[in-house]
Amino acid sequence: MAHPFRPHLPALPRFKRPPELLYAADERPPTPTLAGLALQHVATALALVAYVLAAAKIGGLDAATTQAMVTASILGMAVSTFLQSWGGRLGSGMLVIHMPDPLLVVMSGMLAARHGLGGLVLIGLVNGLVALGAGSIVPRLRTILPPTVAGIIVCVAGLSLVEPALRHVTGLEAGGLRAADVLIGAATLATIIGLSIWGSQRGKLSALLGGLLAGLAVSALSGQLHGWGTLSDAPLFGLPHPPAPVFDIDAGILLAVAVLALMTQLDVFGCVVLMHKMNESDWRRPDMRMVSGGMRACGLGNLVGACLGALPSAASSANIALAHISRSTSRWIGLLTALLLALIAFLPQVSLALTLIPTAVIGAIEIYAAAYLIVSGIELIASRALDSRGIFMIGLSFVLGMGVILMPELAERAPESLRFVVGNGIIVAGLSAIGLNLLFRLGISRQARESLEDTDGASEPIRRVVDFVEAQGASWSARRDVVRRAAQATLEAAEAIQSDDRRRLRGIRGCFDEYNLDIELLYDGPELELGARAGHAPADLLDIDEAAFQHALDQALSGISGIMLRSLADRLQSGRRDGQAFLRLHFDH
Repeated sequence: MAHPFRPHLPALPRFKRPPELLYAADERPPTPTLAGLALQHVATALALVAYVLAAAKIGGLDAATTQAMVTASILGMAVSTFLQSWGGRLGSGMLVIHMPDPLLVVMSGMLAARHGLGGLVLIGLVNGLVALGAGSIVPRLRTILPPTVAGIIVCVAGLSLVEPALRHVTGLEAGGLRAADVLIGAATLATIIGLSIWGSQRGKLSALLGGLLAGLAVSALSGQLHGWGTLSDAPLFGLPHPPAPVFDIDAGILLAVAVLALMTQLDVFGCVVLMHKMNESDWRRPDMRMVSGGMRACGLGNLVGACLGALPSAASSANIALAHISRSTSRWIGLLTALLLALIAFLPQVSLALTLIPTAVIGAIEIYAAAYLIVSGIELIASRALDSRGIFMIGLSFVLGMGVILMPELAERAPESLRFVVGNGIIVAGLSAIGLNLLFRLGISRQARESLEDTDGASEPIRRVVDFVEAQGASWSARRDVVRRAAQATLEAAEAIQSDDRRRLRGIRGCFDEYNLDIELLYDGPELELGARAGHAPADLLDIDEAAFQHALDQALSGISGIMLRSLADRLQSGRRDGQAFLRLHFDH
């Protein structure tokens, strides 16, 4: 059935659709399903408006100012979400929903206490400009932002959620363990997990919404729903009121905001990579155009929100978890979610009602999001082969990032203007990963060669060429599956070359960039015949002499080697150069 309103969206790269997805990035779900999924994402994003309320509480803002801050923040979220889902140059084209940036809660609250909402204008402007700058240069940063760096950031972001999630779900945040909060959180999480694993297709689509409703039901039965009387004091419809901007803010604080904004963009980088990975069963590397567009969407949304005194937004990991649960990554869901968020921003009663969701319910959602992010980060890290450089880069980044999370007193020894930076585990882990990655890349050549002139026997050169491929693949941080395939192909090629006494391996060469891996075997003797040729018919083998039989057998074995090499390598090339034969194996990376 034709849809009366179906705009033409910018084209996405061609994806190999994962079979487990119900609705992939470019697929439009049926209208009832689309509405249900969008409402789940709206409810999830608005539940995280609790970060805005926390900043307002730190700033001691009154009810009217708090409502203005909530409205501005939701509008900024809506703009970024719409641009993300739309795609093109100003968005990733992925289902990336935005939420208030948790990294800026404390700083925004302190500035709001001193300057009111006008103090948030400059924060939003700095945040948006950093995001736009990062979006412009990130395509050139492929070498310093490999999947391992993104994996570290995603994993530490998940680990940083563990402590607040457990506090929210147990009531420890309020000063003591509360059985009612534990019961509410357990009911919410159990419902999400149960529907995700054992639910029907419709149940999987609504797992998070089902968990929210279950949590609200248990909250109502235990008398934990509070604050609903304030809804009558809120107007039915309201327009945002831009505050007078305040520019007299300490430069050290602005530097901290800029670093936090960069970390937020690294988080956006990780979220876009995760959504791309969910939509591509043959995922190989981040699509830097999509990442760049995702950062621009975040920056533009924050610039719009800054004019209204909003808390800057960031990509929501909880909504990515929802996309994972529902197995639906359609960007049409994001477009409808953005429109609903924009509508709700002008309906104070609706937005206030959604922000009254009990803390224990939000804590249960954070637990699921933390588990999903930790596992997703590990998968990104494990996708690349690692040598000692990679092991130290990942391990030290985790130690430093988790160190400031587990020992917050370390940040107290830093200058006051930098405490926000060095006290955040995500920032420390991200900067450490980038810095160590750059440091450990020193001395690594993208080309390598090893001579086999000093080898004895037939098996030693074969062993050494396989060791060469595995060692260089780890040094270059190439994808594990490509290195494994290259090692297997090199082994097959070396055995085929050495099977003829007239040939002898003399060397191996390797070359790598983020898109190609080439291995070249150099040897003396006749060229290796890779094509299967027609030999004697089976009936004729009884009538030929031993020499002819051996020749026919060699032809058959050569054909088998050629078939196996073509199945392992993406491209083969053989020939002679400077009087020496070579066999080049090319692998797409």
